[in-house]
Amino acid sequence: MYLKTEGLILRETEYKDSDKLLTVLTRDHGLMTLKARGVRSRSSRLKGACQLLAYSEFTYFDYRGFATINEAVPIDQFSELRKDLDALALASYFVQVAEAVSQEDAPSDEVLSLTLNALYALCRLNKPQKLIKAVFELRIACHAGYYPQLEACPVCGSDEANCFNVSLGTIQCAACSDAEHNGIRLPIGQGTLSAMRFICLQEKSKIFSFQVSESVLDELGAVCETYLVTQFERGFSALDFYKSLTSLL
Repeated sequence: MYLKTEGLILRETEYKDSDKLLTVLTRDHGLMTLKARGVRSRSSRLKGACQLLAYSEFTYFDYRGFATINEAVPIDQFSELRKDLDALALASYFVQVAEAVSQEDAPSDEVLSLTLNALYALCRLNKPQKLIKAVFELRIACHAGYYPQLEACPVCGSDEANCFNVSLGTIQCAACSDAEHNGIRLPIGQGTLSAMRFICLQEKSKIFSFQVSESVLDELGAVCETYLVTQFERGFSALDFYKSLTSLL
Protein backbone atom coordinates (compact mmCIF):
# COMPACT_ATOMS: atom_id res chain seq x y z
CA MET A 1 0.00 0.00 0.00
CA TYR A 2 1.29 3.44 -0.95
CA LEU A 3 1.03 6.36 1.49
CA LYS A 4 1.72 10.09 1.09
CA THR A 5 3.10 12.76 3.36
CA GLU A 6 4.73 16.16 3.10
CA GLY A 7 7.84 16.90 5.07
CA LEU A 8 11.06 18.85 5.55
CA ILE A 9 14.31 16.89 5.38
CA LEU A 10 16.23 17.61 8.58
CA ARG A 11 19.04 15.10 8.27
CA GLU A 12 20.42 12.59 5.79
CA THR A 13 22.58 9.53 6.42
CA GLU A 14 24.36 7.51 3.76
CA TYR A 15 23.18 3.91 3.69
CA LYS A 16 24.72 1.01 1.78
CA ASP A 17 26.18 1.83 -1.65
CA SER A 18 23.79 4.43 -3.04
CA ASP A 19 20.90 4.85 -0.60
CA LYS A 20 20.11 7.45 2.04
CA LEU A 21 18.09 7.37 5.23
CA LEU A 22 16.25 10.68 5.56
CA THR A 23 15.02 12.15 8.83
CA VAL A 24 11.88 14.03 7.80
CA LEU A 25 9.66 16.33 9.86
CA THR A 26 6.00 15.92 8.87
CA ARG A 27 2.86 17.64 10.11
CA ASP A 28 0.81 14.60 11.01
CA HIS A 29 3.41 12.02 12.01
CA GLY A 30 6.21 14.11 13.47
CA LEU A 31 9.63 12.68 12.76
CA MET A 32 9.82 9.93 10.16
CA THR A 33 12.73 7.96 8.76
CA LEU A 34 12.35 7.42 5.01
CA LYS A 35 14.67 5.33 2.89
CA ALA A 36 15.60 6.77 -0.50
CA ARG A 37 16.90 3.91 -2.63
CA GLY A 38 19.60 4.73 -5.18
CA VAL A 39 19.34 8.47 -4.51
CA ARG A 40 23.12 8.93 -4.49
CA SER A 41 23.47 7.73 -8.05
CA ARG A 42 23.72 10.39 -10.76
CA SER A 43 20.63 9.20 -12.59
CA SER A 44 18.29 9.10 -9.58
CA ARG A 45 14.98 10.85 -10.19
CA LEU A 46 14.65 11.35 -6.43
CA LYS A 47 17.79 13.44 -6.01
CA GLY A 48 16.30 16.96 -6.04
CA ALA A 49 13.42 16.23 -3.69
CA CYS A 50 15.52 14.14 -1.30
CA GLN A 51 18.28 16.59 -0.41
CA LEU A 52 18.84 18.24 2.95
CA LEU A 53 16.47 21.17 3.65
CA ALA A 54 14.08 20.22 0.84
CA TYR A 55 10.37 20.38 1.62
CA SER A 56 8.77 17.67 -0.50
CA GLU A 57 5.78 15.43 -1.00
CA PHE A 58 6.72 11.78 -0.54
CA THR A 59 4.93 8.68 -1.72
CA TYR A 60 6.23 5.72 0.24
CA PHE A 61 5.58 2.07 1.06
CA ASP A 62 6.82 -0.46 3.56
CA TYR A 63 9.70 -2.57 2.28
CA ARG A 64 11.71 -4.89 4.52
CA GLY A 65 11.04 -2.83 7.62
CA PHE A 66 11.73 0.55 6.03
CA ALA A 67 9.33 3.27 4.93
CA THR A 68 10.74 3.41 1.40
CA ILE A 69 10.22 6.30 -1.00
CA ASN A 70 8.59 5.42 -4.30
CA GLU A 71 8.18 8.98 -5.55
CA ALA A 72 9.19 12.42 -4.29
CA VAL A 73 8.12 15.80 -5.62
CA PRO A 74 9.85 18.97 -4.35
CA ILE A 75 7.57 21.71 -3.01
CA ASP A 76 10.36 24.11 -2.01
CA GLN A 77 14.07 23.34 -2.12
CA PHE A 78 15.18 26.68 -0.60
CA SER A 79 17.90 26.77 -3.22
CA GLU A 80 18.97 30.30 -2.22
CA LEU A 81 20.51 28.86 0.97
CA ARG A 82 23.11 26.95 -1.02
CA LYS A 83 24.54 30.22 -2.35
CA ASP A 84 25.23 31.73 1.08
CA LEU A 85 27.35 29.77 3.58
CA ASP A 86 26.21 31.84 6.58
CA ALA A 87 22.53 31.34 5.71
CA LEU A 88 23.09 27.63 5.09
CA ALA A 89 24.82 27.24 8.46
CA LEU A 90 21.98 29.08 10.22
CA ALA A 91 19.37 26.94 8.42
CA SER A 92 21.26 23.84 9.56
CA TYR A 93 20.98 25.11 13.15
CA PHE A 94 17.24 25.62 12.74
CA VAL A 95 16.64 22.06 11.55
CA GLN A 96 18.90 20.66 14.27
CA VAL A 97 16.78 22.40 16.90
CA ALA A 98 13.55 21.31 15.16
CA GLU A 99 14.68 17.70 15.33
CA ALA A 100 15.55 18.05 19.01
CA VAL A 101 12.03 19.20 19.94
CA SER A 102 10.13 16.74 17.71
CA GLN A 103 9.17 13.10 18.19
CA GLU A 104 8.00 10.20 16.10
CA ASP A 105 4.23 9.66 15.83
CA ALA A 106 3.50 13.06 17.39
CA PRO A 107 1.93 15.84 15.26
CA SER A 108 4.44 18.64 14.61
CA ASP A 109 2.43 21.23 12.72
CA GLU A 110 3.61 24.23 14.75
CA VAL A 111 7.29 23.27 14.74
CA LEU A 112 7.22 22.46 11.02
CA SER A 113 5.44 25.72 10.16
CA LEU A 114 7.90 27.76 12.23
CA THR A 115 10.92 26.06 10.66
CA LEU A 116 9.58 26.51 7.13
CA ASN A 117 8.78 30.17 7.85
CA ALA A 118 12.31 30.70 9.19
CA LEU A 119 13.86 29.12 6.09
CA TYR A 120 11.61 31.25 3.88
CA ALA A 121 12.63 34.36 5.81
CA LEU A 122 16.32 33.52 5.36
CA CYS A 123 15.84 33.12 1.61
CA ARG A 124 13.35 35.80 0.64
CA LEU A 125 12.37 38.35 3.29
CA ASN A 126 15.57 40.40 3.31
CA LYS A 127 15.58 40.47 7.10
CA PRO A 128 18.74 40.48 9.25
CA GLN A 129 19.88 36.97 10.09
CA LYS A 130 20.18 38.01 13.74
CA LEU A 131 16.47 38.88 13.81
CA ILE A 132 15.39 35.63 12.13
CA LYS A 133 17.58 33.62 14.50
CA ALA A 134 16.22 35.34 17.62
CA VAL A 135 12.60 34.92 16.53
CA PHE A 136 13.11 31.24 15.77
CA GLU A 137 14.88 30.54 19.07
CA LEU A 138 12.30 32.18 21.30
CA ARG A 139 9.28 30.88 19.41
CA ILE A 140 10.50 27.28 19.26
CA ALA A 141 11.29 27.41 22.97
CA CYS A 142 7.63 28.30 23.48
CA HIS A 143 6.52 25.35 21.31
CA ALA A 144 8.79 23.06 23.33
CA GLY A 145 7.00 24.07 26.53
CA TYR A 146 9.39 26.75 27.76
CA TYR A 147 7.02 29.70 27.50
CA PRO A 148 8.60 32.67 29.31
CA GLN A 149 6.69 34.79 31.79
CA LEU A 150 6.94 38.26 30.27
CA GLU A 151 3.83 40.01 31.59
CA ALA A 152 5.19 41.26 34.91
CA CYS A 153 7.85 40.76 37.55
CA PRO A 154 6.70 37.69 39.53
CA VAL A 155 7.91 39.23 42.79
CA CYS A 156 6.31 42.69 42.79
CA GLY A 157 4.01 42.66 39.75
CA SER A 158 5.70 45.53 37.89
CA ASP A 159 5.33 45.34 34.10
CA GLU A 160 8.67 47.08 33.58
CA ALA A 161 11.88 45.09 33.82
CA ASN A 162 15.60 45.60 33.53
CA CYS A 163 16.66 41.96 33.23
CA PHE A 164 15.50 38.54 32.09
CA ASN A 165 16.23 35.45 34.16
CA VAL A 166 17.02 32.83 31.51
CA SER A 167 17.10 30.05 34.10
CA LEU A 168 13.60 30.77 35.41
CA GLY A 169 12.14 32.29 32.24
CA THR A 170 10.93 35.42 34.03
CA ILE A 171 11.47 39.15 33.79
CA GLN A 172 12.59 41.05 36.86
CA CYS A 173 12.42 44.72 37.74
CA ALA A 174 15.40 46.61 39.10
CA ALA A 175 14.48 46.30 42.78
CA CYS A 176 13.67 42.60 42.65
CA SER A 177 16.65 41.70 40.48
CA ASP A 178 18.89 43.24 43.11
CA ALA A 179 17.23 41.12 45.79
CA GLU A 180 16.91 37.90 43.75
CA HIS A 181 20.13 36.08 42.91
CA ASN A 182 18.87 32.74 41.56
CA GLY A 183 19.67 31.79 37.99
CA ILE A 184 21.37 33.40 35.02
CA ARG A 185 20.20 36.95 34.35
CA LEU A 186 20.76 39.11 31.29
CA PRO A 187 19.98 42.83 31.03
CA ILE A 188 17.06 43.85 28.80
CA GLY A 189 15.65 47.22 27.83
CA GLN A 190 12.04 48.05 27.06
CA GLY A 191 12.61 47.59 23.32
CA THR A 192 13.90 44.05 23.83
CA LEU A 193 11.04 43.18 26.17
CA SER A 194 8.48 44.49 23.67
CA ALA A 195 10.09 42.42 20.89
CA MET A 196 10.01 39.28 23.06
CA ARG A 197 6.34 39.79 23.82
CA PHE A 198 5.61 40.26 20.12
CA ILE A 199 7.46 37.06 19.19
CA CYS A 200 5.63 34.99 21.77
CA LEU A 201 2.13 36.34 21.12
CA GLN A 202 1.97 37.17 17.42
CA GLU A 203 0.28 34.81 14.95
CA LYS A 204 2.77 32.61 13.13
CA SER A 205 2.41 34.28 9.72
CA LYS A 206 3.55 37.65 11.13
CA ILE A 207 6.30 36.81 13.61
CA PHE A 208 9.05 38.28 11.42
CA SER A 209 7.13 41.47 10.63
CA PHE A 210 8.91 43.91 12.94
CA GLN A 211 12.05 46.00 13.04
CA VAL A 212 14.27 47.06 15.92
CA SER A 213 17.44 49.07 16.29
CA GLU A 214 20.81 47.36 16.02
CA SER A 215 21.40 47.70 19.76
CA VAL A 216 18.05 46.11 20.60
CA LEU A 217 18.69 43.36 18.07
CA ASP A 218 22.05 42.54 19.67
CA GLU A 219 20.44 42.37 23.10
CA LEU A 220 17.48 40.34 21.82
CA GLY A 221 19.80 37.88 20.08
CA ALA A 222 21.86 37.29 23.20
CA VAL A 223 18.78 36.75 25.37
CA CYS A 224 16.97 34.39 22.98
CA GLU A 225 20.01 32.22 22.27
CA THR A 226 20.96 31.94 25.93
CA TYR A 227 17.39 31.19 26.93
CA LEU A 228 17.09 28.35 24.40
CA VAL A 229 20.36 26.59 25.21
CA THR A 230 19.78 27.06 28.96
CA GLN A 231 16.29 25.58 28.89
CA PHE A 232 17.27 22.74 26.54
CA GLU A 233 20.38 22.04 28.64
CA ARG A 234 22.43 21.24 25.55
CA GLY A 235 24.47 22.82 22.81
CA PHE A 236 24.12 22.55 19.03
CA SER A 237 27.06 21.84 16.73
CA ALA A 238 25.43 23.78 13.89
CA LEU A 239 25.13 26.84 16.14
CA ASP A 240 28.82 26.61 17.01
CA PHE A 241 29.68 26.45 13.30
CA TYR A 242 27.43 29.40 12.45
CA LYS A 243 28.99 31.49 15.20
CA SER A 244 32.48 30.58 14.01
CA LEU A 245 31.57 31.93 10.56
CA THR A 246 29.99 35.17 11.77
CA SER A 247 32.83 35.87 14.17
CA LEU A 248 35.08 36.27 11.13
CA LEU A 249 33.03 39.16 9.75
